[in-house]
Amino acid sequence: MNLSAPFIRRPVGTLLLTLGLMLAGVAATLSIPVSPLPQIDLPTISVTATLSGASPSNMASSVAAPLEKRLGTIAGVTQMTSASSTGSTRITLQFDLGRDIDGAARDVQAAINAARADLPSTLRTNPTYRKVNPADAPIMILALTSDRRSPAEIFDTVSAIVQQRLLQVEGVGDVELGGAALPSVRVDVNPLAVARYGIPLEDVRAALSASAANRPRGLIEGAGLAWQIYADTPGVRAEDFRDLPVASRNGTLVRLEDIANVHDGPEDVRTMGLFNGQRAVMVVITRQPGANIVATVNAVKAALPRLQASIPADVKLHLASDRTTTIRASLREVEITLLIATLLVVGVVSLFLRSLRATLVPAMAVLTSLLGTVAVIYMLGFSLNNLSLMALTVATGFVVDDAIVVVENIARHIERGMKPVQAALTGAREVGFTVLSISASLIAVFIPLLFMGGVVGRLFREFAVTMSVAVAISLVISLTATPMLAALLLRGEERTPRFAQWFERGFEHVRTRYSHGLDRALAHRGITLALLAATVALNVALIVQAPKGLFPEQDTGSLMGGVHVDQSMSFSAVQSRLVQIVGMVKRDPAVADVVAFTGGSRTGGAFLFIMLKQGKRDPARTVINRLRPQLGRITGVTAFLNPVQDLQTGGRSANSSYQYTLQANDPVTLRAAGTKLVDLMKREPQTFTDVDIDQQDGGSETYLTVDRVAAARLGITNQAIDNALYDAFGQRQAVTLYSGLNQYHVVLGVAPEFSTSPEALNGTYVPAGGSSAAATGSAPVSTTGAGRDASTGNAVNTTPATIVPISTIARWQNNSTPAVVNHQGGEPSATVSFNLPNGVTLGQAAERLIAIQRSAGLPATVHGGFAGNAQLLQQSMGSMPLLILAALVAIYLVLGILYESAIHPITILSTIPSAGVGAVVALMLAGMQLDVIGLIAIILLIGIVKKNAILIIDFALDAERGRGLAPVDAIREAALQRFRPIVMTTLAAALGALPLAIGFGEGAELRQPLGVAIVGGLVAAQFLTLFTTPVVFLALDRFRRRSPHERLLARHGPDEPGLEPA
Repeated sequence: MNLSAPFIRRPVGTLLLTLGLMLAGVAATLSIPVSPLPQIDLPTISVTATLSGASPSNMASSVAAPLEKRLGTIAGVTQMTSASSTGSTRITLQFDLGRDIDGAARDVQAAINAARADLPSTLRTNPTYRKVNPADAPIMILALTSDRRSPAEIFDTVSAIVQQRLLQVEGVGDVELGGAALPSVRVDVNPLAVARYGIPLEDVRAALSASAANRPRGLIEGAGLAWQIYADTPGVRAEDFRDLPVASRNGTLVRLEDIANVHDGPEDVRTMGLFNGQRAVMVVITRQPGANIVATVNAVKAALPRLQASIPADVKLHLASDRTTTIRASLREVEITLLIATLLVVGVVSLFLRSLRATLVPAMAVLTSLLGTVAVIYMLGFSLNNLSLMALTVATGFVVDDAIVVVENIARHIERGMKPVQAALTGAREVGFTVLSISASLIAVFIPLLFMGGVVGRLFREFAVTMSVAVAISLVISLTATPMLAALLLRGEERTPRFAQWFERGFEHVRTRYSHGLDRALAHRGITLALLAATVALNVALIVQAPKGLFPEQDTGSLMGGVHVDQSMSFSAVQSRLVQIVGMVKRDPAVADVVAFTGGSRTGGAFLFIMLKQGKRDPARTVINRLRPQLGRITGVTAFLNPVQDLQTGGRSANSSYQYTLQANDPVTLRAAGTKLVDLMKREPQTFTDVDIDQQDGGSETYLTVDRVAAARLGITNQAIDNALYDAFGQRQAVTLYSGLNQYHVVLGVAPEFSTSPEALNGTYVPAGGSSAAATGSAPVSTTGAGRDASTGNAVNTTPATIVPISTIARWQNNSTPAVVNHQGGEPSATVSFNLPNGVTLGQAAERLIAIQRSAGLPATVHGGFAGNAQLLQQSMGSMPLLILAALVAIYLVLGILYESAIHPITILSTIPSAGVGAVVALMLAGMQLDVIGLIAIILLIGIVKKNAILIIDFALDAERGRGLAPVDAIREAALQRFRPIVMTTLAAALGALPLAIGFGEGAELRQPLGVAIVGGLVAAQFLTLFTTPVVFLALDRFRRRSPHERLLARHGPDEPGLEPA
């Protein structure tokens, strides 16, 4: 049966079908979304709870632990981590990739509701949650600056207008503000003044609360009209509170300004943001899960002019970071690489076919196949990203293979005098099964990849589907449009250019030398088989010994950094150091912009986002190595810088790229083990750099021990003590104020000059004998012996309270305390993070880290495991042997079915070890690691190199079955006859990958390993398989059970045109 015959005989219909496929591809190319990598959304939910003033230990035990107990029962949770700091707990839940994020969110809300009864009653608001994607770095960072307004005023504008409008932009998932806080009314109490008047701080708070009660006033209705009742309330400025009566002493009102400095200021004074050294408010934008990064950035950019117009003119909006700048540049480079690869492939075809007409046929096949592939992946919902474009680039060398095999065979018949149409019919029939075998077995390679789970499986899947679609479309084109075009375009009498004649003579010389070498290999089969066995052994040894990693480190043009500070350092000292760091980084010649902020919801230091200049500059890793020693000279801080990567797999937030987590039931044992492991790692700078641990134990605390008997004698309750301390030192939000666009707070505390050391406790007073409303915890001011201020209507205390210094009922001592308490899976944890020096792979570092831990003598109760990318490396390397085995089995099954033989598929598979050797050796010579991209290349090579064997064996079997040739004659004749298409297809595949291997432009570090491995594997396979395949064929052919109906399997009988002797 000749599948190509109807298409050869109906050229108009075939041309129109081909044109329709090309037009669909053009339309898809204009519409398909673009992104850096295939969409990988890690279903993750972050739960946050706040309890102002609570210590990290209290937050961990009273808030984090009850929540973790409930959240840990949710189905599909793969990792649960928490970080508890002063007044805040954040729990991160990472779910299995197959878990529906919306269903998970409902389960999280139910768990929070169930845990509410176990949480402290002082937790004023329920814990909240939000969906996040830890695989995402910020897609944009905006910086707002002003020469006239304070950061708090800018923050007010941003939170009221900019943040809300950005959240409405399609694709935006979260908008985080940093670098400042909302304006507030700050009440800085003079402890000496309140002591003189006998006014407890809780009475001050109660007076503030009562003055701004925002309650409904009711409605007056008459016979025909209704009147809504309103009453004046304080405004949102300090001047509205200064004359607030707090108490009455000797008939004189004590107003708030008499005992406190009432002024406008930021709600949180411990926060700061810098943009290139200037105070600024940062807007950090991340995308929604599933949203396309480029489309989202375009939508945000389109909204920026409207945002600038909606804010005061003196507030300048700067685009500090645009993640898509390098993405677009990288995709442009891949597109150029694809174009170069296509031209190289067409060039080699032209060289071998020696005819412009003949070259047009495979060129059209390549173009049609690539455009058709884009149309299909668009319909499948894929994006045009680095991996899919790499797949198309590599596929350029594959899709032309089928066309080369068909055209070369048709051209051979025309050269021997056959009419073009008859040559097309005969040639297509002869190689139809060969083309089908090549394509089907190549697609079979990717079948196991489609069933891989995890992040690596998601990456592989889009690449595998793109390649499979390209090969499938190429198969259809080679059996339909290619023979039809060959029948129309090829002519036997076409004049051959002189250069082509020279090339042909040179090629014939090479073919003659190959003939002599083949005869020697056939004469010394034992030596050839021994060489093949050695290749198999070498292949296994190289894969085992090759340095391994997860993913090539990308240069995305952006750096992220963390600044680890001495935990006892004051905030003003942190500010000073951060200004130094930003100035030092900004002076680097490769740096364009620097964004930095500290404080707010981020604890433990400061954070940096560094944007590098576009165009020619030093690589990101070079910039980091240059800045590291400079930043190391700043005392009291340690700065960590890392290139932003497109692939981020979650794990705990850390200052360095790779993580190893220790866990133990006893926090003391855990702290000692973590410290010891870090010290040992720091002793090996040749393997680990930027070693850090999230164990922040250097904080300082003042621990009060209350004399319960003395307190009870004076009538002082624990709640009264807690309230007095919280009012004095907790930046307590005493009142919530409402305006048209925002909500503000009145923040109560002692004046900063009275809280510079623990000695400030000597000036902190607590009410005795229950004289204050605070002692019972009630919010209203006591009315016993009280008068009422006529101007405000507020109740004021006219009787001086009995207040005593806390020092009379308590003693204190200064201790060290953890600034952050971390859990993983509900158990105390400490995460060690590290970076790699040049020349060290993640696999090597992981092996060394495990060895260090084993030799460190850590207690048996301490156990550890890799997290994030390091954990993913272990999983991917563990599945690599099974993946390769599954690909081999899939190819064997397909070829066994096609050839109706259990033996000859083994012959075809014998070509693969040489490709593996070539790929790994090429990577090692290029100084590259065997990572996910290298593994993709090896899987591809499994599908590519068996093509040589298929071309030889298919024709040899046909000669045996159809013309009755002896096996040795058939295999020799087939090897020589198919030498030209084998060399053509191998060169086409190698040249298709060569631009990737050379590596130029943005993102080259991601593409290079794929090209290097493919080129190396093809070169090695080409030299070895041309000799080993015939020998293995003969060695296994004796075991083949010969069917009495074998002649029926031949695609032409002895009297039909077919293979002629070479």
